[in-house]
Amino acid sequence: MSDESADGSLAGLRVVAFEARRAAEIAQLLERHGATVIPAPALREVPIEENAAALELVERLEAGTIDSLVLLTGVGTRALVEAVQPRFPTERLVELLRGVPIVARGPKPVAALRTLGLVPAVRVPEPNTWRELLETLDRELPVRGLRVAVQEYGKANPALLDGLAARGAREVLRVPVYRWALPHDLAPLEHAIARLAAREAEVAVFTTAVQVDHLCQVAARTSAGVDALANALREHVVVAAIGPTAAEALTEAGIPPDLVPEHPKLGYLVAAIAARAKALIAAKRGAEA
Repeated sequence: MSDESADGSLAGLRVVAFEARRAAEIAQLLERHGATVIPAPALREVPIEENAAALELVERLEAGTIDSLVLLTGVGTRALVEAVQPRFPTERLVELLRGVPIVARGPKPVAALRTLGLVPAVRVPEPNTWRELLETLDRELPVRGLRVAVQEYGKANPALLDGLAARGAREVLRVPVYRWALPHDLAPLEHAIARLAAREAEVAVFTTAVQVDHLCQVAARTSAGVDALANALREHVVVAAIGPTAAEALTEAGIPPDLVPEHPKLGYLVAAIAARAKALIAAKRGAEA
């Protein structure tokens, strides 16, 4: 989504953004609307060295013992290619991938596949959660009796794995290619937690579910504490989530989001914040009073 409507609609607002990989991009988008952005990266992506699972996947593709491959993220797709590069050149991997139906969860793995000259057999529609993935498989590629490989992102998704098993998948091969960890430098995140708990920020922006987990982990170590942070987020701060997965994580943490855009994309998220933040802040302040 283009950001041509950028204006001063967020002028005077302090916005905490927990995004890491696209931190500069989200800050620029918010600042174009006049916001003061407090960057607080809440995670880092760590490739899994000597990735035995990735190598096993390619070996099994060679042996013909994988019937379908599910790609959950674009960055994971690229990491998979890099992880096996020393033993399996990209040309060989692409040749093997052409031999199985590939399921892409949303546009990012589709784009990563395009750079390899590949097109997925199945594309999962928005909002691209595990629920849509399973529903799409039910319609387009039933997994009963199939050996399915799943490229994982950061951590396992038990609901997805259980859903595949419940649908009769003969086997589900987990292929983690990177994991999530806390940032090396926690100072920006700790600073943001203090600002939020002291009610010195008006908007908090979550772009992945794991940011919620890491925020609570770090808050528990600070003088502010989890309770003060959660109370501020519920009562004073407008909490924005990029999509249903992040929104679900917030709700489970006792911090239901105030704003979720129509489409789970960064441009739509910023546009929704610009359009609605000040009205939502006024409503929260009215409730506080």
